[in-house]
Amino acid sequence: MVYSTDPDFVYDTGSEPEAETLPAAQQRLRVWLDRRQRGGKTVTLVRGFVGSSADLEALARMLKNKCGVGGSAKEGEILIQGDRRDRVVEILTAAGYGCKKAGG
Repeated sequence: MVYSTDPDFVYDTGSEPEAETLPAAQQRLRVWLDRRQRGGKTVTLVRGFVGSSADLEALARMLKNKCGVGGSAKEGEILIQGDRRDRVVEILTAAGYGCKKAGG
């Protein structure tokens, strides 16, 4: 849309607004171990985060720094390289998040 003569026209980009980030105490995160489609490498997945992508990136950065490993945050999940489930649960619990170790 370049121009509209309709004074009541509201431009819609079609994208949904991002969910507001819940406080840490209200988050229910699950920590998984995944080996599928990763070339034999093991990663620790953190799922269940409710919030903006910027807050997800910040949480991923904090986990990567405290674990001393690489990783990424995409599609609502945090990937941490290696089997770091115990350490990730420990860090998230200390930060006030509700989390639980799930199957692997």
